[in-house]
Amino acid sequence: MLDNPTLNQNPIKINRALISVFNKTSILELAQTLHELGIEILSTGGTAKTLRDANIPVTDLSGYTQFPEIMDGRVKTISPLVEGGILGLRDKHSNDAESNQIQWIDLVVCNLYPFSETISREDCDLALALENVDIGGATMIRSAAKNVGWACAVVDPADYSTIIDELKSNGELSFKTRKQLSTKSFGHTAKYDAIIHNYLKDEILSEDFSITFEKHSEMRYGENPHQSAASYKVPGNEERNILNATIHQGKKLSYNNIMDADGALACVREFEQPACVVIKHSNPCGVAVGNDLLDVYTRAFNADSLSAFGGIIAFNRTCSRAVAEAIISVFMEIVLAPSFEPEALEIFKKKKNLRVLEIGKFGKRTKKLEVRNVDGGLLVQDVDTKILTKEDLTVVTEKQPTDAEIDTALFTWKVLRHAKSNGILIAKDNTTVGIGAGQVSRVDAV
Repeated sequence: MLDNPTLNQNPIKINRALISVFNKTSILELAQTLHELGIEILSTGGTAKTLRDANIPVTDLSGYTQFPEIMDGRVKTISPLVEGGILGLRDKHSNDAESNQIQWIDLVVCNLYPFSETISREDCDLALALENVDIGGATMIRSAAKNVGWACAVVDPADYSTIIDELKSNGELSFKTRKQLSTKSFGHTAKYDAIIHNYLKDEILSEDFSITFEKHSEMRYGENPHQSAASYKVPGNEERNILNATIHQGKKLSYNNIMDADGALACVREFEQPACVVIKHSNPCGVAVGNDLLDVYTRAFNADSLSAFGGIIAFNRTCSRAVAEAIISVFMEIVLAPSFEPEALEIFKKKKNLRVLEIGKFGKRTKKLEVRNVDGGLLVQDVDTKILTKEDLTVVTEKQPTDAEIDTALFTWKVLRHAKSNGILIAKDNTTVGIGAGQVSRVDAV
């Protein structure tokens, strides 16, 4: 390690590139450009085959290092000839490189095995997960990202056009570009390691806590117009949610839309019976369950039709034509459901500003964490998913409730979980009559 390191910030010429990618999007265009510019391309396994099939000359890395790929491909890029070629400082280590027959590798194009996609598979076990942990690729990326003065790491196909344009225009890569891509590369490997760590650890609330997300979309503003905002999603998460819903029509979802729609989805998922939830400002204002979805919607909406105006409607069953006809008679922001009858979608087109979200099959709820920011840190708890049953209730009055009244009581607890505390709820026949959320006084709330 150097005591007084310096950093080259001049443009660098690319003479040799190493390409080893799992995601081969746009790789042929980049490789073809490198070849046309006279840049030697080193590659491995499937990537080398892809390039050769496109008639792009490539040097096998095993031929370059004079060491074969071994152990079912587990060892193919880890070599002093590779890491030295990437990490060496051109103005200080030339003698070391020459004496050890190391040639400089100026550009590393690499992305990693899809670990997050692997662990989302139903058949994934520990052995399969570990088999999809990328070692060599992460090492090359970090090496090139560290040696930003003399090398460039590229992990995202979206950045290939930047490399192509700059090399075609200038014949070199600027330090500004190398620095930007170095930062992105370290973020790429950091996210990758965090996903692996979270998968392997046994305790949810462990001694150290790391979370990683990837940007889903930019937003015009946050909760208020003066706040900037963006949405982020969990990598590889296949569970049905608002962020991966199909939006059939309507404007792009805002910050508040997503917050409210997420609350509506969380509430309606509580019920096994056909259910309808109407949400306003993240709080339920009308909820009902029953056998007929149109009847359920009518009861939920009429529970507080004034508050429901401009709100969000959520169903846990396919939205039918009849239900759609009823919905378009009033102004609503969003309607969401697992699916929609084609006729219902046609009816919704009459309200072009109505956002229609198809969530897909809900599936089983998985254990999640609830995270809140506080100054200096985070508060973390597991999400409240406890299901109350008749056996959890104790009758403390002389009058014994009927089975129907007990069913309604259990219904109210499911709804009240989604109202801000202190929450007060009155219901009858599995329909909310009144919901008071965020009441500061328990005594005066009712």
